Amino acid sequence: MELKISLLVLCCILPAISSQLRVGFYSQTCPQAEAIVRSVVQNRFKTDRSITAALLRLHFHDCFVRGCDASVLIDSTPTSSSEKEAGPNFSVRGYDLIDEIKKQVEAACPSTVSCSDVVALATRDSVALAGGPTYSIPTGRRDGLISDAAEVDLPGPSLNIEDALPFFTPKGMNLNDMVALLGAHTIGITHCSFIGDRLNNFEGTGQPDSSMDPALVSRLARVCQAAGGSTDPPIFLDQNTSFVLDNEFYSQVIKKRGILQIDANLGAHRPSAPIVAKFASNGDLFKQNFVNAMLKMANVEVLVGNAGEIRKNCRVFNPKSTTSKSGPFKTPPGKSPSKPPKKSPPVKAPVTPPKKSPPRKAPSTPPKKPPPVKIPVTPPKKSPPRKAPVTPPKKSPPRKAPSTPPKKSSGKKPIPPRKKKSGSKKRRQSKKAGQPNN
Repeated sequence: MELKISLLVLCCILPAISSQLRVGFYSQTCPQAEAIVRSVVQNRFKTDRSITAALLRLHFHDCFVRGCDASVLIDSTPTSSSEKEAGPNFSVRGYDLIDEIKKQVEAACPSTVSCSDVVALATRDSVALAGGPTYSIPTGRRDGLISDAAEVDLPGPSLNIEDALPFFTPKGMNLNDMVALLGAHTIGITHCSFIGDRLNNFEGTGQPDSSMDPALVSRLARVCQAAGGSTDPPIFLDQNTSFVLDNEFYSQVIKKRGILQIDANLGAHRPSAPIVAKFASNGDLFKQNFVNAMLKMANVEVLVGNAGEIRKNCRVFNPKSTTSKSGPFKTPPGKSPSKPPKKSPPVKAPVTPPKKSPPRKAPSTPPKKPPPVKIPVTPPKKSPPRKAPVTPPKKSPPRKAPSTPPKKSSGKKPIPPRKKKSGSKKRRQSKKAGQPNN
């Protein structure tokens, strides 16, 4: 019956699920992935039956903040607070189990199976171990690149139905889905600190909540008072079948034995009360609707294709992703640094070439513009010092030739002009002054 339920639900839900998510997504790339997940969860369940409730809560808290992208698994750093630091996530647990699963999956298929899929698969397997329905779940999710405590906004345990429903509708879920998901409280646990007001001073009246069974109030009050405030004792949300995922929770709600305020409101709220009654009287109907709601939740704002990443360690972003704030982090990030050089040179050529490009692009760009600037610069550095001594003597002699020094006959022909002694002295001085230059 359980297999038929899962197949029926998948036929109805799959059309709405991203085409890139599919059952058996890792059948070729990591065929043993789901078997590894199931084995690790089974081993934990043998020693800790409460792990099912822990994984259900972990999965819910992940999917309702930024979608099912494993962002709740990220550890905080000295410079940023991850979702783990948000108040609603203080009591979330199961991280160590996810770490163990991821470690084994990575050993078998490195960088293949996402942490978000590990969470979805582990939760699915734990539900079956707790007596819940067995169902197939599409995989192919990728892990997110952002985890911010400030973004965590989840429905609290004291909300009424009208205030809680707005948390679900934006995720594509309706009242029926919300009531079905709250059925997971059949294996849930809370603590005295969350229900103290219902036991002693409900809404400031100084009295217990009159909507709770008086016998249950007395018993829970004794348990919480015995702790004396030194501890915060756990309280089962289903006082009958506490470790079995069945429809008994709804029967308890009808009997006014809902532990949390939101649970009690399910039976008192006119629109949800009929749904509670149907689930209480028909276990198979509850399981079918529970699977339906779980599949919807597991599909909330998933990242697929090249968006996000496949983390190697579920607690930290991959090195290349830590600097990215965008959800879709595509595989060709290596191409981004090569694009700027193609576009910027033409625009910033006058500024950058002299600083960066000349040493690299000198053979290509300088010949186009710098030649006229560099030609006059290089000749004076090399040719002037070598050719200067050759050319000057060729040009200066013809200018100083009229003084008749090149003929060297100045010693014989200066006789006629002896009449002008002053002039000859000046000419002789000019000759002597010009000789050193020659």
